Amino acid sequence: MDAGFDEFLHVPARLSIVALLAPAATVEFGFLRDSLGTSDSALSKQLSALAKAGYVTVDRQAKGAARRTSVALTPEGRRAFERHAAALEQIVAAARTPLEEA
Repeated sequence: MDAGFDEFLHVPARLSIVALLAPAATVEFGFLRDSLGTSDSALSKQLSALAKAGYVTVDRQAKGAARRTSVALTPEGRRAFERHAAALEQIVAAARTPLEEA
C-alpha cells in the first residue's frame, strides 16, 4: 500500500468529513451533519476521533441558549488528507492502466 494511505482517515465517515472540510477555513457542525446525513451523536463521535488524532479542531461557543460549533482541519489534518487523496488517486490510476499481455 502507498505510504500516504491513511488507514485511520480511510474510514468512510472520517474521509467524508475531511473532504467537506478541505476547501473551507471552518465549517459549521450543522452543515457537516446535514451534508453527511448523519446524527449529531455519530458526527460527534467521528469528530472526537479526528480531534484526538490531531486532524481537526472543534470550537464550541455558547451565547446564552444558542450554541455554535465550528470545525476546521488542522495543518496536520490537511496534509494527511492531501497525502491520502494522492494515494487514492494512484490506486485508481493503476486500476485504469491496462495490463501488458504476457
